[in-house]
Amino acid sequence: MTIKERASIVSATLAELYPAPEIPLQHKDAYTLLIAVMLSAQCTDARVNLVTPALFARASTPRQMAQLTPEEVRPYIATCGLSERKAASIVETSRIIEERHGGIVPSSFEELEALPGVGHKTASVVMNQAYGHPAFPVDTHIYRLARKWKLSKGTNVEQVERDLKKLYPRREWGALHLRIVLYGRQYCPARGCGGTCPICSALNISP
Repeated sequence: MTIKERASIVSATLAELYPAPEIPLQHKDAYTLLIAVMLSAQCTDARVNLVTPALFARASTPRQMAQLTPEEVRPYIATCGLSERKAASIVETSRIIEERHGGIVPSSFEELEALPGVGHKTASVVMNQAYGHPAFPVDTHIYRLARKWKLSKGTNVEQVERDLKKLYPRREWGALHLRIVLYGRQYCPARGCGGTCPICSALNISP
């Protein structure tokens, strides 16, 4: 089976299982999405969704958040892990958005990745989900499954992202990102599926 054949099986199966995937992080606009994605680093989306309602009730705009101190933000996000670092990044990023970007979350990779606590994956999620720009954020699920399904031999997320972008058309990147994440959680988690999940079975992936 060629890599293109495997890629086609993966995309067809995922599209059937998740015809209209939605990002699991609860948000109402580009700013709240950005903050939620920042909080999701080394934390589950479910946990983030538990803490953001109270946080956004206190501050849901860059201006409101920038008026808080990291010490005031930290109790809201303490259960997300790395709370001290994340609180500092959230406050400083909010200040920069308010002062340098007129309170509007930037819509370019360069400007987003220049913000404290915002890496390429976070920027990619915001660019795709908030601004409709083709992007293929690679998280631990996608990195693991792309290698398991032999779609990439990349040894880091950057290499896997490049390989996946070559395999699939730009119009599919955003939906595929969400579909693979959802699939990894539901059918083929890190502990393994024993080769029995729909895609591993179709690709003859050994346990």
